[in-house]
Amino acid sequence: MAICSKPEALAVHIRWMIRRDMPEVLAIERNRIEFPWCAQRNCIGMVAKHEDRVVGFMIYELNKTRIHVLNFATAADFIRKGVGTQMVSTLIGKLSAERRTRIALEVRETNLPAQLFFRSIGFRAVSVLREYYEDTLEDVYRMEYRVMGW
Repeated sequence: MAICSKPEALAVHIRWMIRRDMPEVLAIERNRIEFPWCAQRNCIGMVAKHEDRVVGFMIYELNKTRIHVLNFATAADFIRKGVGTQMVSTLIGKLSAERRTRIALEVRETNLPAQLFFRSIGFRAVSVLREYYEDTLEDVYRMEYRVMGW
């Protein structure tokens, strides 16, 4: 299933994250994510830029058969402008039937906008993880996108 941006979607340039992107990425994270992510080794970052500004970012890791999204956010003033869809579409382009066949991520049970966004682009909830995070007793949904469909 190919994901296409809506015709009115804002055109962004998606590229690998570099060190000088970090202040803007951290500002988006502070403003958009209630529980900030802790950096880990062996992660890959991508950013979406509009003009000279980082307007979205995604952090993920590559596993043998899947891509695991660890953190993902769009700047508040760029929500619902197609930035997130374009970033996920770029990640889906990295899947193949021979190697990595799915993208996995966790969404908090109270984050209905994220659940609806990911569902709208082909992700499905595959399990509930009870009290998943240390900072809250909240459950999360493990959601996956599979290259070969369901």
